[in-house]
Amino acid sequence: MSFLWGVMGGPSSGPQPSGAETIQKLCDRVASSTLLDDRRDAVRALKSLSKKYRLEVGTQAMEHLIHVLQTDRSDSEIIGYALDTLYNVISNDLEEEEQDDSEEENLTKVDDLGSQFTEIFIKQHENVTLLLTLVEEFDFHVRWPGVKLLTSLLKQQGPQVQQIILVSPMGVSRLMDLLADSREVIRNDGVLLLQQLTKSNAAIQKIVAFENAFERLLDIITEEGNSDGGIVVEDCLLLLQNLLKNNNSNQNFFKEGSYIQRMKPWFEVGDDNCGWSAQKVTNLHLMLQLVRVLVSPTNPPGATSSCQKAMFHCGLLQQLCTILMATGVPADILTETINTVSEVIRGCQMNQDYFASVNAPSNPPRPAIVVLLMSMVNERQPFVLRCAVLYCFQCFLYKNQKGQGEIVSTLLPSTIDATGNSVSAGQLLCGGLFSTDSLSNWCAAVALAHALQENATLKEQLLRVQLATSIGNPPVSLLQQCTNILSQGDKIDRRGSKVQTRVGLLMLLCTWLSNCSIAVTHFLHNPANIPFLTGQIAENLGEEEQLVQGLCALLLGISIYYNDNSLENYRKEKLKQLIEKRIGRENFIEKLGFISKHELYSRAAQKPQPGFSSPEHMMFDHEFTKLVKELEGVISKAIYKSSEEDKKEEEVKKTLEQHDNIVTQYKKVIREQDQELEELKQRITTLMSQNEQLQATVTQQVSQIQQHKDQYNLLKVQLGKDIQHHNSHGDTFQMNGIQTEEVSKLKEELEEWKNKHELLQGQIREKDFLIEKLKSSQLEIGTTELSSQNSRSGGLEHNNELQKELEMLRSQLQLQSAEINQLLIENQKLQVMNTTADPVLGDSGAIVTHSSELEGQLEQQIKELKSEVKALSEEKESLKQHLDSSSSTVAILQDEKIKLQQEVAESKKEQDDLLVLLADQDQKLSALKIKLKDLGVPVEDEDDIESGDQGDEDEDVEEEEQE
Repeated sequence: MSFLWGVMGGPSSGPQPSGAETIQKLCDRVASSTLLDDRRDAVRALKSLSKKYRLEVGTQAMEHLIHVLQTDRSDSEIIGYALDTLYNVISNDLEEEEQDDSEEENLTKVDDLGSQFTEIFIKQHENVTLLLTLVEEFDFHVRWPGVKLLTSLLKQQGPQVQQIILVSPMGVSRLMDLLADSREVIRNDGVLLLQQLTKSNAAIQKIVAFENAFERLLDIITEEGNSDGGIVVEDCLLLLQNLLKNNNSNQNFFKEGSYIQRMKPWFEVGDDNCGWSAQKVTNLHLMLQLVRVLVSPTNPPGATSSCQKAMFHCGLLQQLCTILMATGVPADILTETINTVSEVIRGCQMNQDYFASVNAPSNPPRPAIVVLLMSMVNERQPFVLRCAVLYCFQCFLYKNQKGQGEIVSTLLPSTIDATGNSVSAGQLLCGGLFSTDSLSNWCAAVALAHALQENATLKEQLLRVQLATSIGNPPVSLLQQCTNILSQGDKIDRRGSKVQTRVGLLMLLCTWLSNCSIAVTHFLHNPANIPFLTGQIAENLGEEEQLVQGLCALLLGISIYYNDNSLENYRKEKLKQLIEKRIGRENFIEKLGFISKHELYSRAAQKPQPGFSSPEHMMFDHEFTKLVKELEGVISKAIYKSSEEDKKEEEVKKTLEQHDNIVTQYKKVIREQDQELEELKQRITTLMSQNEQLQATVTQQVSQIQQHKDQYNLLKVQLGKDIQHHNSHGDTFQMNGIQTEEVSKLKEELEEWKNKHELLQGQIREKDFLIEKLKSSQLEIGTTELSSQNSRSGGLEHNNELQKELEMLRSQLQLQSAEINQLLIENQKLQVMNTTADPVLGDSGAIVTHSSELEGQLEQQIKELKSEVKALSEEKESLKQHLDSSSSTVAILQDEKIKLQQEVAESKKEQDDLLVLLADQDQKLSALKIKLKDLGVPVEDEDDIESGDQGDEDEDVEEEEQE
């Protein structure tokens, strides 16, 4: 211990050893000590020296420390010291904190040192696996330094450590358990570890996501207070970005798991927006970026569309629009919110329609689009905010012909508000287009170009727009005003880059004229436009003007390519000749190529959002770069085409147009025929339904007529029978055929019941005979058993019960026979009544009254007979049940009889055996008596005694037999 005391700084005699020597001795102590306490003290000393002597400890002690981790797993304290020492050696964070103001060379050395030690540690993959095992330990002194060490390894050699963890069994799952740790320190450092683990590794990102990471991270964010939380919320949001960015599988899993709905509370900002903390601004900024990750234009269109719809249905878009229109929101949060709303609505018609309906809380209320455009054309607003508004407007019009029409309609004469009380979007765009601020000119021109994107109808409608330039002068068209400002650009004093204004106007004109021959004709109708373009292209201007020259060449090429030759002086061939004489074809193509070779063009072509560091760099729009890429090749070909090829192409176009016209005519004829067919089909269906209804009415009427005929014939027959009724009494019963049939049926049923009754009586007689026979035999057996064995008296009692049941059955049979006899008597009375009815009753009226009375009596009697038959059927069922029970009792009696017979036979056998024994004894006694007499022994008294004893023995034998 004195050695350790000297190492730890205590007083010691003799010269002090150097740091390297001390570390060497400590390493030897760790390697050679057999006592755990000594090794623990040595490792603790190495930990205290590891910050100051990082290189020495790392080079000499790393192997010994790894050995400690492998062998001393049972002692958490020494494991914790070893992990802390390795962390101090490998991590660069401590050195960077101490050397905040140091030179770059020192920092580079520190980075190299940590990277080298990390490479040494992970060279053996088992070391990382061992570290994953230690991280599973619940002990705080082991788990926390293990998490920190693993995080440092990932910082130094991320891809290599990621690959080792990925191939380790359950490697990622072990680290996911850190998020469930109840100790916040370990949980928070676990989030930092997963941040490093998931960087740029899609496979690990998927595993982490499917290990329920989204649920746990969102729970942590909610527990910490959402946007009002601390740095833990920030770390969780950064981890979520790692999991979702450029990972379509995780994005789909996030959406399908209904986690988008859980993002809505993040943006519930109160009315009092003053006093935003820096952490809250950071958190909300990351939350907005996370929303943008899900709806980024670089994602697959289907995935982006589904996320956009989910955000609308859960109310997230509405919440973002509320922040957009709120007051007191910090500028950077407002800018990021505008960018987020832009991508949430981009290309989604439902979201775009909702955004168009949002109003700002002003008096009077104004549409949010108008309020945003006011900020875009206001040069006092921050540059990034104006760029965000432009991006929002572009996203609102992206693939939204309805929105494009609404914007252009605000410029048309029929829809402009004459009172001037409200400012429209079109007025703001025109005001920005002709402003003295070059950035406003560029933004307004690009915004207006997006309103015309891929919409030929609106390009034609925009030609109707007339502008009043000054009082007293006639109005000019919007197209003419754009060309006038373009030609007079150098003369107007502007704030900002003059090139920016001209580039914006040229982009607007190129978009407007492309694929619209009518707009090209209007442009060529102004005689000053073509000379201006050729003059701009032919001049040798500076490097800044080369971009303008290229755009002028593009505009002239569009005027040639989409020219319909309606103006004689500006036909395609003449424009080509003009280019060849004044500019030269090669020079024209070269100037046209300046556009795509420009650096700002390449930057704008990368992504839709205008991201520029300064206003001077805003030269190209993303959608315009697509147009240039599309037109550059076709314009170059069109310039080199000869007049014959143009004529052939025109002829081909004419034939195609004629063919298209013929096809459209046929389509029109087919459409008209289809309409006629549909109308005829509808008429046929209506006529068929009417025909079915008429047929139904006809059949109904026919059935009614038939019924009337039948009734008439029936009345006719009845009248003829009434007249002839006095001739025979049988006719009365023919008139009442229904009653005679029922009587005959009742008679048949009575006969059946009689037969069944006779059968039952026969069966009962047979049963009675069998029972009597069994009874007599049982009585005989019972008397013999009573004389020999008194224990068999139970059988007679059972026979008495059977006799009682038989008596009950007989009484029931007598009752049933009495009821049947009564029914027979009533039947005879009924027959007598039928036969004794008066055959002659005078006139037909008396016959009818008598028949009606007879019918009433018969009906009543029939009802009574039916009820009696029902009662008989019920009694029949009960008789069947009794017969079944009696048959079961007979079977039981037969079984008892068999048993009794067996017992009697056994008792008889026993009696015979006893008699044989008694006879043998008698013979033996008599033989003994004879022998005694022969020997001269007096046997009279003894014989008496023996006879008495024998009598006693006989009595004992009889008692045993009785028992």
